[in-house]
Amino acid sequence: MSERGDRTTVTVRIAGEEYVLRSSAAPEYTRECASYLDARIREIREMTGVVEVHRAVILAALAITDRYLRSRDDANRIRREAASRATNLARRIEEELASED
Repeated sequence: MSERGDRTTVTVRIAGEEYVLRSSAAPEYTRECASYLDARIREIREMTGVVEVHRAVILAALAITDRYLRSRDDANRIRREAASRATNLARRIEEELASED
């Protein structure tokens, strides 16, 4: 969760347990993060039949990490493509301007 000023205390429920979290993020954001994690844990437990909460938490963490790493790789690929296109466009504009002289 990112730095956004003063810390606030938020109570959330994850995997049936209540947690009091202190965060500098907006309370709504902290709740959204907790809700997302809780949903992934429930999804993992339903899909796999895993009863032990700690195992479901680890599997949910792995699934979230996988999604994050894939998104990061996609974002990096898009940045490279955008930079390449911008470079090519700038080159073409310079060539066009040079040919007008």
